[in-house]
Amino acid sequence: MSLQAGSIAARDAAAILHPMVNPGVIEDRGALMIERGKGVYVWDNTGKQYIEGLAGLWSTALGYGNEELAQVAHDQILKMSFTHMFNGKSHETAMLLAERLKTLVPIENASKVFFGCSGSDANDTQIKLIWFYNNAMGRPKKKKIIGRVKGYHGITIAAGSLTGLAPMHTQWDLPLEGGRFIHTDCPHHYRFAEKGESEEDFATRLAHNLEQLILKEGPETVAAFIAEPVMAAGGVLVPPRTYFEKVQAVLAKYDVLFIADEVVTGFGRTGNPFATNTFNLKPDTMTLAKALTSSYQPLSAVILPEKMYGPIAEAGRKLGTIGHGYTYTGHPVCAAVALKCLDIYHRDGIFERAARLAPKFQARLRSFADHPLVGEVRGIGMIGAIEFVSNKQTKAGFNPPGSIGVYCFERCHAHGLIPRNVGDGIAFCPPLIIDEAQIDEIFDKFSLALADTLDYVTREGLLAA
Repeated sequence: MSLQAGSIAARDAAAILHPMVNPGVIEDRGALMIERGKGVYVWDNTGKQYIEGLAGLWSTALGYGNEELAQVAHDQILKMSFTHMFNGKSHETAMLLAERLKTLVPIENASKVFFGCSGSDANDTQIKLIWFYNNAMGRPKKKKIIGRVKGYHGITIAAGSLTGLAPMHTQWDLPLEGGRFIHTDCPHHYRFAEKGESEEDFATRLAHNLEQLILKEGPETVAAFIAEPVMAAGGVLVPPRTYFEKVQAVLAKYDVLFIADEVVTGFGRTGNPFATNTFNLKPDTMTLAKALTSSYQPLSAVILPEKMYGPIAEAGRKLGTIGHGYTYTGHPVCAAVALKCLDIYHRDGIFERAARLAPKFQARLRSFADHPLVGEVRGIGMIGAIEFVSNKQTKAGFNPPGSIGVYCFERCHAHGLIPRNVGDGIAFCPPLIIDEAQIDEIFDKFSLALADTLDYVTREGLLAA
C-alpha cells in the first residue's frame, strides 16, 4: 500500500506522531485506518472487514459497540460529566467502583484504590507510593525496583525504566540513571534455558540469580519486584513451572514488595478473574487497566494493601498533603463504564466463558507447532503466541530480527485478521465474547498468512540449512 495524496491516510500521516511504529512506515504507506467496530470485527475506511485477534490492544474483552456500555457513558455524561478528586472532593461512582475492586482482587487486606488513566501512569503511581512508603517507614535507601528483561510496564519515564524491552530504552535515555531501576532474567525457558535444563531447574536458577542480584545491590536498598503473570508485549511468555513460587520465597526473605502487573491478564484473560489466581501468586499490590473498562474509557487502578496505606496515611497527616494525583483520577464517566463492565462480566459469566473456550483456543494455536517456520507455541487461557525460527533444531531466528514477524503480520491483515507481531512471531488475544466458530476463523485466516510467509521465506532462501 502506498499513500495517495489527499487521502485520509496521507492526512493522518501528515498530522499524527504515531506510537510504537517505525515512522518511515507511516510516511511511506500510511496507517491502517479503522473506521468502525462491532462485536469481534472491525472495518477499515475502505469497508474491508477484519476479525479482531488482539482485542484491540489486549483489552477489549467485551468487543466493540456494546450498547449497555454506551448507554451508561451517555447517562453519566448527562448526570455529571466530570468532577475531580482533589482537595477532599469525591463522588459515589468512583467510591462504588473502589469498593467493588477491593472485593474482587486477591490482595490480602486490600485497603485503598488509586485511579489513573493508563497502565503506564498506574505503574508510575506504584513507584511513587512505594518510595513514599519506605520514606514513611524510615527506610530512605530502600528504593530500587526490579523489573525483568522483556517485561513491559508502560512507557512513561519511570514505567519505561521498569520495562525491559530495548526499543523503549534506546535513544530515550532510559532506564533513568541513579540505579533505582534494575532488571533480572527473562523467564523464557525456550530461549534461555541451558541445554537439558528442565522448567523447574530453570526456575530455580532464575530465583537464585534474583537473590544474588538483591544481595549485590543490598537488600536494604531493594524495595520491590514487578512482574506480569504472563509477559504480553515481551512475546506472551508463560512462566516456567515453579517460577513464581521460588521467586516469591526470595522476595519474602528480603522484605521486597511484589507488584503484580495485571494490566493485560486481569479480568478473565487466563480463565480466572486474575492471572494472580491462575498462578497462585501472593502479590502485595496490583496494577489494573485495559479490560477494567473493556477499553471503552481510559482507566487504571492501583490496589494498595493496608500495610502500605497505614504508614502513608500517617506520614500524610504530618505533611498535610500527599502530593500525587491526576486531573482525571476517578473520572466519573470512566468509573461508571467500569462498574457496568464488572456487572456484565459477572452477569454473563465472561470469566467462566473464557475458561470454557480456552481448550479450543489453545488447541487451534498449538496445531501449528509442527509447521516448518514455528519454533515455539505458547499460551494459557485466551492468550497465546507463535514464534518463528529459521531452523527448528538450533532455534535460530531471522535477520534482521523481527522482519518475518512483520511480514506475517501484514499478510494477516491481507486475509482480514488483526493480531500482534511480537519480534519474529504473532500474538493472539481475542475479545472474550468470541465464539468457537470465530476462533476457527482467526486461525483459518492465520493459516493462510502463514502459508504466504513460508512461500516468501522459501523463495528468499531464508530457512537455515
